[in-house]
Amino acid sequence: MEAGSEKLEAYLKELSRAAEGTFWDFIGCQIGECHREKVVVTLGIQPHHLNLIGILHGGVHAAMIDSAMGIAAMASRPQETVVTTNLHLHYVAPVRQGTVTVTAEIVHSSRRMIHAEARACNDGGELLAFGTGTFRVIEKSPGGGPA
Repeated sequence: MEAGSEKLEAYLKELSRAAEGTFWDFIGCQIGECHREKVVVTLGIQPHHLNLIGILHGGVHAAMIDSAMGIAAMASRPQETVVTTNLHLHYVAPVRQGTVTVTAEIVHSSRRMIHAEARACNDGGELLAFGTGTFRVIEKSPGGGPA
């Protein structure tokens, strides 16, 4: 968490409450770090995260990368609502166990669009997948929190 950023911390607490019982909660991701334009998300791999050949399911990678970039986009615009409009992924290496860490950063931001990139790595720092995403600013959130 960024030092001296009480508004961002309060916003993240609000997001955590809003995430209870959602897909994010079901998968089991955790926010490790959150700054205004950078987010780190982690996931301890469990058996239900694996596909039929025993490696992390590509959909888990996609969900983590999309979510990390989306949180970065939301953190950069906490008074507005953003949604994913484009997600592009590259799968590089398999993983079967351990922790996956996704680091997402804002690349460019305009009045209505936010572009981000993210990298998923294993415990040893090896690249597993990477992607880019575009997020549309659709409206101001009532009360300044998640819509």
